[in-house]
Amino acid sequence: MLKIYLVRHGETAYNAEGNKYCGRTDLKLTKTGNYQAKKLASLLKDIELDAVYSSPLIRAHNTAKIAAPNKEIHIDPRIIELDFGDWEGKTRSEFIKENRSLWDNWNEDPKTNPAGGSGETAGELILRLDDFLNELLIKHKKGNILIVAHNGVNRFLIAHLLGFDLKNYRKIVQENSSLTVLKYEKEEGFSLLKLNCKQ
Repeated sequence: MLKIYLVRHGETAYNAEGNKYCGRTDLKLTKTGNYQAKKLASLLKDIELDAVYSSPLIRAHNTAKIAAPNKEIHIDPRIIELDFGDWEGKTRSEFIKENRSLWDNWNEDPKTNPAGGSGETAGELILRLDDFLNELLIKHKKGNILIVAHNGVNRFLIAHLLGFDLKNYRKIVQENSSLTVLKYEKEEGFSLLKLNCKQ
């Protein structure tokens, strides 16, 4: 059995400033974000991790380094956050005022509608996540794997692995430095063991 410990990075300034959409903007952790990552390290301290994977963005990479200080961090661009297009750096209320139809189209069908009109579709995201996971499952038949990624990535990944319609991804909560645990068994596929844990 393989267990995947899936984590959203610690707090950034965009999270603290009204939860601005932070796709590819490479922000560092705030003091709170660093503290959250240290708390995450205490949650993981008794788990023997076989590998640690991180998005290339500094907020995820630094969370991984703090949470698993004695492990090599494997950077993988396939788990980088969504490209949010014209929504980048804005709160939801701000970009809805600018163009409500973009948000409505995304909510109805994120698989084919690009985020922010010019960003990435959820379908494109799932293609790269599937590529990452297929490689992961070849490399790691069993054990414990830590993946540090992002809010959008994690929610779409969980929805996809559990067979949800992708438009329901926002019903899955992923707080900063929270821990979600999935298990993989060849016959049964993926199962959700824990969601959004902080203790």
